[in-house]
Amino acid sequence: MRKLIVTGAVAAITAGGIGLAAAPAEAASAVQIYRVYYNSPGSDTGSNSSLNGEWVQLFNTSTTSRQMRGYKLRDKTGYTYTFTTFTLGGRKSVYVHTGKGSNTSTHRYWGRSWYVWNNTGDAAYLRYPNGTAADSCSWGSSGSSRYC
Repeated sequence: MRKLIVTGAVAAITAGGIGLAAAPAEAASAVQIYRVYYNSPGSDTGSNSSLNGEWVQLFNTSTTSRQMRGYKLRDKTGYTYTFTTFTLGGRKSVYVHTGKGSNTSTHRYWGRSWYVWNNTGDAAYLRYPNGTAADSCSWGSSGSSRYC
């Protein structure tokens, strides 16, 4: 049997025909980063209102609820928000705000006293509890938000 390597797949050529086995595709996470509002409106004064104007919206693309306990949301620097007991309903969103507030089913609060997401370019990473990548989104220095 002769083997020929093809980008993205392995083709095995035999006397009886051609067998083609595709490389396994990485499954998309049901919970994805939908939008990042990295440059809160107005001046960056550090007020709680300004901090909460900076947020990441996560969306559950599945019709099934997802338990988020242990999921981590982080930036390039390593600032990390870890979900405690929280269930995200099917086809629902949750906003993770940088500042302080009372957690609800649609809004979670990091409790930080300074900004996380850099206005000049950064990236948001969502990781499963076991540490593997679930999703990511990056942006440059223009604009105030990014749909991912």
